[in-house]
Amino acid sequence: MIHKKLPFGVGGQLIMKSTEIVGFKRANLGKQDARALREAAMVPCVLYGGADQVHFSAPMYLFRDILFTPDVYKITLNIEGEVHFAILQDVQYHPVSDIILHADFLLIDESKEIKVEVPIRFIGTAVGVTKGGKLVQKLRKIKVQGLANNIPDYVDVPVADLDLGKSVKVGNLKVEGFKILNNASLPIAGVEIPRALRGTLK
Repeated sequence: MIHKKLPFGVGGQLIMKSTEIVGFKRANLGKQDARALREAAMVPCVLYGGADQVHFSAPMYLFRDILFTPDVYKITLNIEGEVHFAILQDVQYHPVSDIILHADFLLIDESKEIKVEVPIRFIGTAVGVTKGGKLVQKLRKIKVQGLANNIPDYVDVPVADLDLGKSVKVGNLKVEGFKILNNASLPIAGVEIPRALRGTLK
């Protein structure tokens, strides 16, 4: 059996979605102060990537749009009038209540590359699905590296050519303006052959 590398392309919006978070500088950085902030529905935060770390807090409800979505957001941080552009790098949750304990932001420098995970979007209907197969998604996000202005909002993965038993891997994707950091052999999706069809394909 010969496996041919499919000429998959990649696309997507080259503009990240944006939102604004208004924050307040923290005078005290102890655990007691952090606990008091959370009780007041505020999130202790740190902005990394600049000359100095910026410690601040922000209302917990402002995180709703950026946490419960696979989309990548370019965030305007307005900290008492000081404006910074950043991406959300990491979030820590309480293991029981799921309350946000802490959030880390990474400063966007237009001249420096950043690493971020972006969601996958399938384009087309796999030919194997029309034959009775099932498209199984094995990877939901792809880790990319590039300048902030070149980071896609999502990565388009065409699947129309996928037949029964075939799969698309990270190495099949061709991109411009940014790099994919995942292992090339990592499968993104494949068309599984239903048990009822296996006998007829022998």
